[in-house]
Amino acid sequence: MHIKGKDLPSWLEVLHSGLRTLVGRYVGAGGSARPISKVNFADNKMSFSIPPQWENTDNNMSIEGTLQGDSLSGTGVASDGTGFTWDAHRAPLLKRTAKPVWGAPVTLFNGKDLKGWHALGENQWVVASGILRSPHSGANLVTDQMFSDFKLHIEFRYPKESNSGVYLRGRYEVQVEDSKGKEPEVGLLGAVYGFIAPSSMPAKDAGEWQSYDITLVGRMVTVVLNGVTVICNREIPGITGGAINSDEGQPGPLLIQGDHGPIDYRNIIITPAK
Repeated sequence: MHIKGKDLPSWLEVLHSGLRTLVGRYVGAGGSARPISKVNFADNKMSFSIPPQWENTDNNMSIEGTLQGDSLSGTGVASDGTGFTWDAHRAPLLKRTAKPVWGAPVTLFNGKDLKGWHALGENQWVVASGILRSPHSGANLVTDQMFSDFKLHIEFRYPKESNSGVYLRGRYEVQVEDSKGKEPEVGLLGAVYGFIAPSSMPAKDAGEWQSYDITLVGRMVTVVLNGVTVICNREIPGITGGAINSDEGQPGPLLIQGDHGPIDYRNIIITPAK
């Protein structure tokens, strides 16, 4: 999506509902996957509209485009009335033909400083007593290194009602949010945001340290929250809101979200596939 001089990642899924109707899902630069009740398509022309999600408006977003070969391109109007252009290409399948061979574990956070990381914006992250801390909402933080398939161990602690997230390859958010006592949902702790809900909710109280052990191979993800497997080898359909880009076939960084409230992290260890 090309809007206001910026290139922003987005994702679109179109599929049949019955014999004739096309429906879908859309992910923009922010928010989560939104259902599309009907996608109009005739003579290689497509269009759809969707209501606002987090936007402070009552207006729909409208999108139209043209299919040429394996690509789409077109124009749209955001819910705030801003026009934009866009182009899209079929996402890679990311299917692996062999089981991964794991390399040596890599400690991403040294407990002393931000070496190996950089902020996407004005930095508010600090290191204190071996803890990587965002004391207030600000910039997201990403690793300098890029990764493809990996196993990740990461520990986190949030105050009551705070929110963060761990983005795998910088594109797929595993949600971090105060969720104890709630029923599992696609927007709560343990979820791949907007796409895959956890099977249970073994969340701890706010203020306690918690942990993720995540395995990502191609699009297939397994999430272990506080020692309990809550997502088992499920396919991530596409990028989630807030992704750094939509280049899913390429390696990407680990991104931790710092723009939704105070959050602490520690013991960040990644084991990449060779």
